[in-house]
Amino acid sequence: MKRRRLVRAAVAATAVAGLVLVGCGDTDPPGGEQADLSVLATDVPQTETLEKLTKRYFTAETGITVDYTLLPENEARERMNRDFATQAGTYDVASVSAYEVPIYSDNGWLAPLDSYVKADKDFDHDDVFPNLRSSLTGEDGKLYAEPFYGEGSFLMYRKDLFRKDGLTMPPNPTWDQVADLAARVDGTDGASGICLRGLPGWGQNLAPINTVVNTFGGAWYDMDWNARLTSPEFKKAVGFYVDLLRSHGQPGAERMGVLEILDSFVAGKCAMMYDATSLASSIEADGSSVKGKVGYVPAPHDRTEKAGWLWTWAWGIQQASDNKDAAWEFISWASSKEYQELVGQEVGWTAAPAGNRKSLYANPEYQQAAGAWYRQEYTAATDSADPKNPGVAPRPYTGIGFLGIPEFAVLGTAVSEQIAAAIAGQQSVDTALDKSQDLAQAATAKYRGE
Repeated sequence: MKRRRLVRAAVAATAVAGLVLVGCGDTDPPGGEQADLSVLATDVPQTETLEKLTKRYFTAETGITVDYTLLPENEARERMNRDFATQAGTYDVASVSAYEVPIYSDNGWLAPLDSYVKADKDFDHDDVFPNLRSSLTGEDGKLYAEPFYGEGSFLMYRKDLFRKDGLTMPPNPTWDQVADLAARVDGTDGASGICLRGLPGWGQNLAPINTVVNTFGGAWYDMDWNARLTSPEFKKAVGFYVDLLRSHGQPGAERMGVLEILDSFVAGKCAMMYDATSLASSIEADGSSVKGKVGYVPAPHDRTEKAGWLWTWAWGIQQASDNKDAAWEFISWASSKEYQELVGQEVGWTAAPAGNRKSLYANPEYQQAAGAWYRQEYTAATDSADPKNPGVAPRPYTGIGFLGIPEFAVLGTAVSEQIAAAIAGQQSVDTALDKSQDLAQAATAKYRGE
């Protein structure tokens, strides 16, 4: 309680000095009651845990009540886009990603957080991974969000099935090695060789596909914003991914996103899975049929040394919010070392939101609980592919699993649908990419001055 009062006092002092945001609302409205906060977030285990702990700890300490709206990712993003674009102010805080922050901040939809971070010494912003801090900083150099959790990507494999077939996973596998292993382990104990996202969506199948494109030497655009989706490198990458899924992937792959393939892997139906590091806690949870049977290695690569993605779900404050001080109190708590400690003690260390702070990986309790994967998780979070230059080909955009341009939300979804149709066998990869090339070329006409 003392810490929160000190933070409020520090923020108030900063405001007097003229450093706090224009339009910042009072934490205490008339009548002396704390302002309620409305928070929009994706419905994942980390936010479900947060919601359960908020009233008992955050509200009890600060008096600030929080109303959560938790939705599936696509629905949450659609609602957030609508509310922030119009500055309706329905939500004070939302879980924004590394994709939204540059776009939202450039449009003035997010409130800068620098003055709050400066005043809140106990928050220890320097403990946050530098690459995440960079991804949440706008072109103007201001900070616009704090990470709730971060993630990279890695390859997960069934050590028991590999031993049964006499197979060895290389410590830093190439995609060709993964394809060979998938063919050899496919069918062992009824498991598919590998599970990969096939469901349409720029945040679904395109997230892993883009890492394959990058490491195979492809890029969506050249430096003049001409689409390159029919280039030999791009075709090779997408063809490889589609062929791998069709030959040795899970049945019905075109209908399966991250949650569906996680369920399959946990149920023992996959020998390998390439996906987010944040899934490891579910794989090793009590009740998982593969707990203690899984190995973890870096994201597979081809022409580059690194191929994993970098992602974060972070807390941002809507510029139109009348409760910015209270909103920072919430962010300071939900993204803090203390909150990670709380989850570790109350729920279990493997449930703590990870991939965002250095101190978590130095914690012996987390090291013990996450012993199977925390080293690879740390490496993936701190040493992923470079978002500014994740591949071989030069490109005019940033991003690893996505393109950092506003048009990508619509374009990426449209292209992902074409690739999903190829995964389903409804059209060839060449046909899918021919159609996608036209979509990509049209999407960036304004960048070419057309």
